[in-house]
Amino acid sequence: MATDPIHQFQIHSIIPIEVGGVDFSFTNSALFMVATVVGASAFLILSTRGRGLVPGRWQSAAEVTYEFVAKTLRDSTGSDGMRFFPLVFSLFIFILFANLIGMFPYFFTVTSHLIITVALAMIVMGTVIIYGFKRHGLHFLKLFTPSGLPAALLPIVTFIEVLSFISRPISLSIRLFANVLAGHITLKVFAGFVATLGSLGVAGILGAILPLLATVALTALEFLVAALQAYVFAVLTCLYLNDALHPGH
Repeated sequence: MATDPIHQFQIHSIIPIEVGGVDFSFTNSALFMVATVVGASAFLILSTRGRGLVPGRWQSAAEVTYEFVAKTLRDSTGSDGMRFFPLVFSLFIFILFANLIGMFPYFFTVTSHLIITVALAMIVMGTVIIYGFKRHGLHFLKLFTPSGLPAALLPIVTFIEVLSFISRPISLSIRLFANVLAGHITLKVFAGFVATLGSLGVAGILGAILPLLATVALTALEFLVAALQAYVFAVLTCLYLNDALHPGH
């Protein structure tokens, strides 16, 4: 168990709950999702509570995060896209905190499970489809028929555009899931090398120096990936929301 790189992703029931034969148990995954929401909320509330004219360290961090996401959204969708800021900011903060919390030893990384990332991706795509039809009606379908296209190419291009649109939630969810999963497995494997070699005496301890250095380097890299994946998810969300706002090509 100590060196098994897959054990860290197993879901365990903490509070067994069954209603009508359906399992509603409170699991370690649910616990860390609650912890993610509580941690992100505490950071935002406590860091902006004082609202000083000259911001402190924590207030500056919160303001920089706010402006960073707002600028990303404006650059992708224009000022009209700011109506989606609460959604994009919530997704960015949730994924960022979930990834960072998962970096602590013996903690659980909720974004390492495909069901979580699929749910996040479906929220994004559901918003795009619902808002696109609500605002543009059937004109939203222009997203799949580029203007100025010869009639002979229209069926082929439309098919490609529809296929591309359907693949968006798949790529959006798998990208986050796969990067987090692969990174944690690699980190656990190298840490397992250190533990195994360290138990073999002096020679083993000397041999564990290299994998130990690799573990430290990978840990730093994983912190970078944790932030980068939250950013990538937010950027792609902004690009997809732009299609809901401006479906014409």
